[in-house]
Amino acid sequence: GRLEAKGFCLSFSFFTFYFNNFSTNVTSQNKNKAFPFAIDRREPLKPMVLDRKLKNKVLKQGFLASKVPQDLDAIVVGSGIGGLAIAVLLAKVGKKVLVLEQHDRAGGCCHTFTEQGFEFDVGIHYIGELLDHKPLRCLIDQLTNGQLQWEPLDNPFDNVVLGPPENRRIYPIYSGKKRYIDELKKCFPGEEKAIDEYVLHFIIANGVWFMVLLKLLPTPLAKFLVHTGLANRLSSFFRYASRSLTDVVNELTQNKDLRAVMCYIFGTYGKMPKEASFSMHSLLLCHYLNGAWYPKGGASEIAYHMIPIIEKAGGAVLVRAPVNRILLNDAKEAIGVSVLKGQEEVHVHAPIVISDAGIFNTYEHLLPKDVQTMPAIQKQLSMVQHGDGGLSIFIGVDGTKEELGLKADNYFIFPENNLDELLEGYMKGNREESSKNVPMIFVASPSAKDPTWPERKPGKSTVTVVSFANYAWFEEWKDDKVKNRSIDYKELKEAFISKILEAVTEIFPKIKDRIEYVDAGTPITNQHYIGAPKGEIYGADHGIPRFSVELNATIRPQTPIKNLFLTGQDVMLCGFAGALTGAVTCGSVILNRNLHLDAIGLAKRVKNGNNKKKE
Repeated sequence: GRLEAKGFCLSFSFFTFYFNNFSTNVTSQNKNKAFPFAIDRREPLKPMVLDRKLKNKVLKQGFLASKVPQDLDAIVVGSGIGGLAIAVLLAKVGKKVLVLEQHDRAGGCCHTFTEQGFEFDVGIHYIGELLDHKPLRCLIDQLTNGQLQWEPLDNPFDNVVLGPPENRRIYPIYSGKKRYIDELKKCFPGEEKAIDEYVLHFIIANGVWFMVLLKLLPTPLAKFLVHTGLANRLSSFFRYASRSLTDVVNELTQNKDLRAVMCYIFGTYGKMPKEASFSMHSLLLCHYLNGAWYPKGGASEIAYHMIPIIEKAGGAVLVRAPVNRILLNDAKEAIGVSVLKGQEEVHVHAPIVISDAGIFNTYEHLLPKDVQTMPAIQKQLSMVQHGDGGLSIFIGVDGTKEELGLKADNYFIFPENNLDELLEGYMKGNREESSKNVPMIFVASPSAKDPTWPERKPGKSTVTVVSFANYAWFEEWKDDKVKNRSIDYKELKEAFISKILEAVTEIFPKIKDRIEYVDAGTPITNQHYIGAPKGEIYGADHGIPRFSVELNATIRPQTPIKNLFLTGQDVMLCGFAGALTGAVTCGSVILNRNLHLDAIGLAKRVKNGNNKKKE
């Protein structure tokens, strides 16, 4: 313990000294302009725009060569949170950035769509760490100029459902560390020691800063920390990274229900417990320990409040702009991108290209074949694999949340407590059998979480379901026309929908006879709309190999191609917060300044300022 504490102090002191002494070549006159987090840039809250047509004027600006700004400083491929965030960070220091999105609206997994009058969020279900004084909240406030508002979920915010209807057990998960522990102990009398030891393991998450360190230190120094073993010795996060979630919880208790409850949230990063890194799991548990929030007005509010900041600096966010390749000069340096407009290519040039398209799309589809074979690129690709495909069900219901018994919370539904066995059999099974035995279902009502919903969609409600599915089950139909795929595909979708609806309506019986719309998004749906090469929703796989020190020192914002950078989930971690952290890491490299420490410093200043106002 003392060794780790000393190591932490030594490493963190070096980390702070090294990055705060970057040469920034900034004069005192333009200091505030040069650093994104130099000052608090929140503005007075403006009236919320609820008119979808007005919002679409921001979110659905189609690509035309004439709309491309002149003298660009950077091009970003993809408008997910990782792409928009790096664009805003650069815009805040006066950079002119063009963001290009292949879909017909900006936002990536933060976009929404409307069918038969129902609005659905595709990827934002709940976000943690958004108390006013937390760095993540400060970061989001700065990236949206304080215009994005958040609504807390109920407490309990999650409910774990185990077993069939005739033997169902529901375990509520509460926020607040003490409440979380106390309520678990009420559910599992006699397991107090196991629960206390489990919560003590949460401290492992504090070592995630070392992951950032490995990605920001000069490569030779990062390699030194890896090959000497110091990276593992100095960080509990990496020491525990090779231990599976199953191994840790099985050591703590023999109670199978408690084991399942300790593991339940694995779906938020997409790996079954025996393949999941306990370090990753500890991050998620800590992320929600102080509560969960949902964006007021829905997920589209995120992109809606970021795009104007990019535009104010002279940039643009353009959709229906599929980038088919990254342009390189004779020296194999990135100099721009090619956008497909119909059958023609439009070349757009900039001194920096940043990809939010994911490591596989970037290296395997956007670079020329001769460049893809570079040893440095092949080394990075050999370290990662595709994550599991995502399966979503979108349900539109007639009635208010009060009438339907819908609340601002989530349900994780499992047919039994043997999670590994259920998940492994499902993913390895054939599609017909697996469609009848979906082993994990996440259920939530976005409409119940959003206080603006009754005004926007009176008398209507939505329910969203998320699970996983094998890409291979659907791959044969990937080239069919979207919304007009074969009968066999539609029948397979209906099989999944039918079984999942059965489970959902057992928990929410009041919606059963009031469903007006239902459809499913499969891995090939994700492939089409969000450009996921294998239908994955969390980018590169988040199993144990993802958390090796060597991988994290190797895969960083800089790529083997000069002037080409990576941002988003594949740089750091999955999900909204993970992709955002990837963008801040990318921005730190491009701007030659540790933006993570800047954001933490600003959060402290804002908190102190708020405390003084209260006094």
